[in-house]
Amino acid sequence: MTHVVTEACIRCKYTDCVSMCPVDAFREGPNFLVIDPEECIDCTLCVAECPVDAIVPEDELSDEQREYLALNAALAKDWPRIVEAHAPLPDADAWAKVADKRAWLDTARAGDPDAKA
Repeated sequence: MTHVVTEACIRCKYTDCVSMCPVDAFREGPNFLVIDPEECIDCTLCVAECPVDAIVPEDELSDEQREYLALNAALAKDWPRIVEAHAPLPDADAWAKVADKRAWLDTARAGDPDAKA
């Protein structure tokens, strides 16, 4: 089983969870993090570290969150590994309170000069 980064992470990208991962399973996009399901060992260490409760065990995903399982797997193949925590996005605290953020997900590769802001 894997853990899944869900919609709550969009436009926040708090990285507290990253430094807890013993297998470096996180990948970083422009405004979202994902967990590579091929590398996640289901240790649960990242879950408590997420200040917006964006990380959910695969078997606890709601129907609305289910799409994020496939999304994490797909984006993990394209996005670079992140192994150290860094500052969240500048307006992360404001976005942390926003619901229904799926439309704001930027799926471009992090660091891509053509990526949406």
